[in-house]
This record gives sequence, C-alpha cells and structure tokens, in this order.
Amino acid sequence: QVQLVESGGGLVQAGGSLRLSCAASGNLVSVRAMGWFRQYPGQQRQLVASIVNGDNTNYAGSVKGRFTISRDNAKNTMYLQMVSLKPEDTAVYYCHALVIELDGGRYDYWGQGSQVTVSS
Repeated sequence: QVQLVESGGGLVQAGGSLRLSCAASGNLVSVRAMGWFRQYPGQQRQLVASIVNGDNTNYAGSVKGRFTISRDNAKNTMYLQMVSLKPEDTAVYYCHALVIELDGGRYDYWGQGSQVTVSS
C-alpha cells in the first residue's frame, strides 16, 4: 500500500499564491508519474498538471504560465506552485501518482484532496 498525503490548500485573495504538496510513502519502489487534478462541484476531475520521469511536464491551458509542477525525487514529494490565482481556480485539488510497488505491479493512488478557494 502507498499513501499520498496532501498539504497546502487554503483561502487566498485573487492574485495571490499558494503551494500544494503531495508526499508519497509506503511500499513503493518508484513513482513513474505524478499529477495534480482539480474538481469543481458536480463535475469530473480535470488534469491541471503532470510530471513524468521527474522532468517532463504538461499543463492545462488555463493554468499555463501561472502554475508550476515540480518533484523532489529523493523525498517522493510533488509540489504545485500556484501564482496569480483567479476565482475560477477555486476547486478541490487532488494529487495522483502512478507507482511501481514491491510486487512489480503498477498502481494508481490519489491524495485526500485539498480545498483551494480564491476570493475576488
């Protein structure tokens, strides 16, 4: 089993910044890919940003230039630095990881979700 623990959500005014963190722990051999998703009420989760093999990043068009995804491989921790936040960024943010476990299998895990609220 692997656990993903998120931290860093909260309330911020428009134009402000927040940083989300996601730490992976447990019976993992390696983390192949990680990503951040967000979910608006009544909608499915949408990909915000992803990072594969530590340095190959991808962003949704709506956050490009404002959000930066990064990863500390030594700590198995991923970050999402969010600047110039807008009210439309208000959502629950979830981290995701594709993990190789001790049995050699690949498994998907999700964090518990972090509320990000941007006031206008």
